[in-house]
Amino acid sequence: MQKKALIVWGGWDGHEPRQVGEVFARILRGEGFAVEVSDTLDAFKQPGLADLDLVVPVWTMGEIAPEQVNPVIEAVANGTGLAGCHGGMCDAFRKDTSWQFMTGGNWVAHPGNAEQRYRVEFKRCSSPLVDGLADFDITTEQYYLHVDPVVEVLATTRFPTARGYHAANGPVDMPVIWTKRWGAGRVYYNSLGHHADTFDIPAAAESMRRGFLWAAEGKRHAREQGRGAKEWTS
Repeated sequence: MQKKALIVWGGWDGHEPRQVGEVFARILRGEGFAVEVSDTLDAFKQPGLADLDLVVPVWTMGEIAPEQVNPVIEAVANGTGLAGCHGGMCDAFRKDTSWQFMTGGNWVAHPGNAEQRYRVEFKRCSSPLVDGLADFDITTEQYYLHVDPVVEVLATTRFPTARGYHAANGPVDMPVIWTKRWGAGRVYYNSLGHHADTFDIPAAAESMRRGFLWAAEGKRHAREQGRGAKEWTS
């Protein structure tokens, strides 16, 4: 059965949401997904949302209404995957803590802005999401995030690389890529992706491709194991 994905893009234009959405649509279609692309948050209200294998938000800042966010929260809890990048997922809907709870973190700063040069370091672990990927340097925004302690960190970057009050705390490894579970669903986040050309870097594009596939596969596992949101709330 063909997997189905929904990409919803919008919000702050500086993150090139339409262009990033197009990159992600090409990746997913290349993997055989049927992809729907929408530029309205009302797409989250569609009756078939819970039947999707994957939801990909590409929406920086803005506000989301309860009737838009709640179907996503419940769909993911029942096995639909959630995967996204940069501000499009973890700087979306700053007033909505339920979204932040589900996604696993939230942007708070990017010292040095988009001209910052830093290294992305993959964790040496057994996860197939990082198997064979080599560390790389990139010049773009370096996200300082407030992160859920339950996430599994797959890649990090070292702070500080720019001067600022945060540097008084000394060196710290900040998560760049992580996964977490939300009920029966899988959540994947990658803090790279300030502009669409970030994904011209092979390791960045490959990381997203693997993340999409991993998150979407959770739907099949949930179905086979008979798992859903009720397991975690009753």
